[in-house]
Amino acid sequence: MNFSDAINTETAIEEYRSALKRALAGEARAKRKTEDLVEAVYQAARDAQLAAPRIILKPPAKDTRKAKSEVALVHLTDWQAGKKTVSYGMETLAERIRKMIDKVMTLTDIQRAHHPVRECVVLLGGDMVEGIGIFPGQAYEVEAHLFEQLFTVVSVIQEAIARLALYFDKVHVVCEFGNHGRLGRKGDMPGGDNIDRFAYRIASERLSEMKNVTWQQSGDWHQIFTIGNYKAMLVHGDEINSYGGNVPAFGILRKCNAWATGVVDDFQDVYMGHFHTPMTLTMANGGRVFVSGSPESHNEYARVFVAAVGKPSQRLHYIDPEKGRVTAEYTIWLD
Repeated sequence: MNFSDAINTETAIEEYRSALKRALAGEARAKRKTEDLVEAVYQAARDAQLAAPRIILKPPAKDTRKAKSEVALVHLTDWQAGKKTVSYGMETLAERIRKMIDKVMTLTDIQRAHHPVRECVVLLGGDMVEGIGIFPGQAYEVEAHLFEQLFTVVSVIQEAIARLALYFDKVHVVCEFGNHGRLGRKGDMPGGDNIDRFAYRIASERLSEMKNVTWQQSGDWHQIFTIGNYKAMLVHGDEINSYGGNVPAFGILRKCNAWATGVVDDFQDVYMGHFHTPMTLTMANGGRVFVSGSPESHNEYARVFVAAVGKPSQRLHYIDPEKGRVTAEYTIWLD
């Protein structure tokens, strides 16, 4: 190697070294930005929590009957808090979830006339907030920014769980986050930094005095939960792609059948939301996929792109924990 080649090589090495330093510095700045954003949300949550009164409730009276009992399963999902349409907003959301809890109690009273229903499992399925930057132009379709969306969801969750805790001996809450809760566009931030998760954590802390309420939370894309011998999986549903605006029934079955081959822990049934369309599909293992609706109404995107108008709804099941199966299933209409 002559002197000129050596100089060129040394220059190239120095340029690569400088480029590496710039890349590492950029990555560090992005990481700090993400950490600062997450910390800001948590700090706001802590401040708001200090100002909010804690709910302390007495457990309900015990049902001492010896008959075989069942468990209520309530699937609450796709609230899209902050979404504004001609017939839906954050006040409408709160009213419809109150109506949902009323109907859970009314139907459970009917069940209790025959057998005890002492416990309740609540599935919080994600997309509880509408978000801001999920798609271009979304900021023009919302009535509130993330802060207001977050604490509206916290308030509605808190009220719903507190009412159920007064009515049932035990309430177990299973939490999963959705794509609308992410911070920024897909891939901008870590998937686990999600407004849905913030809402679940804040609500659980506000209700921490309620000893008959337990919470299952993690950063996983799915949650396996059990009710006696009944074992099911909760996902949001955005794991399945939709093409041309259609609800992909075949794609849902294909993905759920694949999950059931041992990709995740064993499960019997799957609960999901995301598609805002109540639907039940039967898997190859004999289990079923329960797709639940949303409490929102008059979604213009659905009217134009999907050519469909979903009626606001959520889901209620009753589970036989000994036989490990659903004994009764309801789509609860909220309009």
